[in-house]
Amino acid sequence: MQQLRSFARRWHAPITVLGIVVVLAALALAISGDRDQFAAAVAEAPLWILAIAVVLQIVWLLARSEAWHVCIAAAGGTVGRTRLYRASSLGYLGSLFNGQFGLGVRIAALRRSAPEDSPKVPVLVAAEFPIIVVEGVLAALMSFTLVGPLGLPWWTPLAGFAVMAAIVWGLSAVARNRQRGFWRGLAILRGLEGRTRIVALVIFAVLAQVARNWLVLQASGVDASVLDSVAVLIAIAAIGFLPIGPGTAAAAAVLILGADGVAATTAGGVLLTVSAAVGALCFAAWALVDRLWRPAPRVLTA
Repeated sequence: MQQLRSFARRWHAPITVLGIVVVLAALALAISGDRDQFAAAVAEAPLWILAIAVVLQIVWLLARSEAWHVCIAAAGGTVGRTRLYRASSLGYLGSLFNGQFGLGVRIAALRRSAPEDSPKVPVLVAAEFPIIVVEGVLAALMSFTLVGPLGLPWWTPLAGFAVMAAIVWGLSAVARNRQRGFWRGLAILRGLEGRTRIVALVIFAVLAQVARNWLVLQASGVDASVLDSVAVLIAIAAIGFLPIGPGTAAAAAVLILGADGVAATTAGGVLLTVSAAVGALCFAAWALVDRLWRPAPRVLTA
């Protein structure tokens, strides 16, 4: 196991860089004959729509950070919301490179800023599971939007939902029966009130992302419906597990909507990436300003 961890740490970054290069090269090749159309789609996107997209991205970041705060509080953490949000801001910057890397940055930043008030690293990792599971359930419920674009069998959404329901049931049972160590991170799943709060926050966050997808795709000239925007969001989440970094959104857009024109859908994916990056930078900028301007606690001397 130690050798596997050492291998992952050593090769994670090179593999991710290679994945980014391969995906970006493939996208560049796909639009090589429609470069003018791609450039026009990017240039003609209204700035006010892109500004709204950035705001929606910040809304998503805040909602997901709050969901993480709720999970950590249920696990026994007493870290304040401000410090947790600051740690989240660094993590979501890292997520632009790789989702797993972003989670590691979030946890490391929180442990460094609040070592006494935040749970240990394994508990913080487990505290992410309830959020991911709820996102997975929502993706399974809406996975029928993938059947047409990807040519999946009609029963795929039913199978996906059954799997996610089993996972939710299993994690809830584990959370009730095992309450120490790593499993403390699942504490939010023990009661109906906690589960309801997480579900509400995740739904709110997902709606912000769907709205952002729809606005940006429309702005880039793609005649995408709300359901198409949902499908793109699910594809982004699924492809995000691969080490392809900023190319995720463009690859997902082409995968789902490429039949309507690769140049426009690639442009939409690029604008989704840009709006996500700007939103993350704004969140991180707030965290930096808050950290610099917030007065240090006074030390009382005898």
